[in-house]
Amino acid sequence: MPLTARLLALLVAVTWGLNFVAIHASLEQFPPLLCAAVRFAVIAVPVVLFVPRPRGVPLRWLLAYGAGFGVAQFVFLYTAMAVGMPAGLASLVLQSSAPFTVVLAGVLLRERLSGRQVAGVVVAVAGLAGIAASRAELGGTDVWTTLLPVVLTLLGGLGWAFGNLGSRLAWRERMALGQPPTATESLRLVLWVSVVPPLPLALASLVLEGPARIGAAFTGLGSRTGLLAIAGLAFTVLIATLVGQVVWSALMARHPSSSVAPFSMLVPVVGMVAAHVLLGEATPWREVALGAVVVGGVLLGASRPRRRPSAPTAPAPEPALSR
Repeated sequence: MPLTARLLALLVAVTWGLNFVAIHASLEQFPPLLCAAVRFAVIAVPVVLFVPRPRGVPLRWLLAYGAGFGVAQFVFLYTAMAVGMPAGLASLVLQSSAPFTVVLAGVLLRERLSGRQVAGVVVAVAGLAGIAASRAELGGTDVWTTLLPVVLTLLGGLGWAFGNLGSRLAWRERMALGQPPTATESLRLVLWVSVVPPLPLALASLVLEGPARIGAAFTGLGSRTGLLAIAGLAFTVLIATLVGQVVWSALMARHPSSSVAPFSMLVPVVGMVAAHVLLGEATPWREVALGAVVVGGVLLGASRPRRRPSAPTAPAPEPALSR
């Protein structure tokens, strides 16, 4: 992968890591369900008006993708951060979506798991269990106060994993016909996923958070907290979601996924460093070490074993215009 592509992948990882600090700022003003609803509504309106629906994607899988990735993930993630999950630690624990996806694909889609994938899941789960135990210990006598945010974030990772399955099934029929989606169609699918969450999130906010709390969230937007919340939402929508996803989709379309995907493992590193510098969050070193175990497990499960080199053969003549 050329240097320019690597720098772009690094830039996306940085923006996605900083996004957790932006979410923290937004949640200082808005309740979690309302915050998630506003986030997706800002994207959904122009998408419905100006972006065609992806062709060949059954509606049921578009809804499944949106329900997992957009609704379940962010309901639990935003609620977790609202009740005390540190932004840096959230960026790490949310990586549980990777082992969840591997397990769900094996159970629900009957995909065969390699020994390397199973080992990666075991290592990642061990690291996550260690983080949960560390949080419980930090809680002292009130274990549930510190453990609940971790559990909610894990549920967010599980929701993301179900969304990944929906994304995979969305293109299954075309892939079976030997017609992989183009980069443009993949981007349209990602954008149309944002159309699914606003209504259920808004209804959940109205029922669970109440009209009074919703109304209070829109007062005082001119204060420092309100302005930072708006800036956080703008960063999440414009930079992390739109720009980040467009660049990432283009990189995945032009380069091998095995070269691009590992850059996503930098997201929790950036998230934890940014939370420490900008928010003053102090993460115990044992949780940093356990986070490295989680990342190592994810990388182990995602990597491919090296193929043994075959016997050398004489190179075939190359057409003049093949490049």
